[in-house]
Order: sequence, then C-alpha cells, then structure tokens
Amino acid sequence: MSADMPAFETLAIEPVDEHVVIVRLNRPDASNALNTQMGRDLVRYFEDTALDPKSQRCIVLTGAGDKAFCAGGDLKERRGMTDEAWTRQHVIFERMVRALIDCPVPIIGAVNGAAYGGGCETLAAATSSTRRRARALR
Repeated sequence: MSADMPAFETLAIEPVDEHVVIVRLNRPDASNALNTQMGRDLVRYFEDTALDPKSQRCIVLTGAGDKAFCAGGDLKERRGMTDEAWTRQHVIFERMVRALIDCPVPIIGAVNGAAYGGGCETLAAATSSTRRRARALR
C-alpha cells in the first residue's frame, strides 16, 4: 500500500494501475459480513474518493475469499448490541450506502460468491451509482 493510501481494518485496497483500484471486503472468516467497522471503512473510503478521486476511473468492489461477496449484516455483532448501538450502526450503514451512490468514480461489483441482505444492498447502491452516471453520459 502506498504512503498516500490509508489503511483500513476491514478493507483491502489494491491499486491495479493509476486509474483502477480494487476495494476488497476483507472479512473472509465471517463471509465478509458487514460489521460496524466495515461500514465506517466503506464510508471513509468512498467519501474520501468523492472528495478527491485523483486519476481513478474505475473501482472494482469485491469480497475476499470465494465463499461470499458479502453475507449481509454481521448477526454475531448485532446479537450483543443495545438499541442505541444498533441505531448508531444503522446511521453508519445509511451513510455507507449514500457514499457509494454519490461516488463520482464508476463502481463495478465483482460478485465472487453469495450476496445476502446488506451485501445485495451494497451492490445495488454501487451499481445504481454507475448506471446513473452512464445515463448522464448519453
């Protein structure tokens, strides 16, 4: 990872070349389930990209491993949450979806396994962003 590329706890950021980057959901032991930290990491990555896309022309969003793209929300994490913690997590996930939709760089969903619940929603947000940009270019 380059010095100007921030580190993330739950994402692996892999530049392919100066214009393409792979964003990999990186919790393969949990089928890449969305936990609070992954929500924060996705918000940070896509909001930072929106503010300064540099020379990026394409983001490939995929999951680590071959079992699941994203199993949805991390139910093990949610089991122990208070109502207040769940509400805070929900706000983070709403910001995550908005950050994906508002990303100025086209996002390709490279689905490498199951995509359940929040995993499907994440893909829908990413691809709706790309479809909206494609329509604007017509």
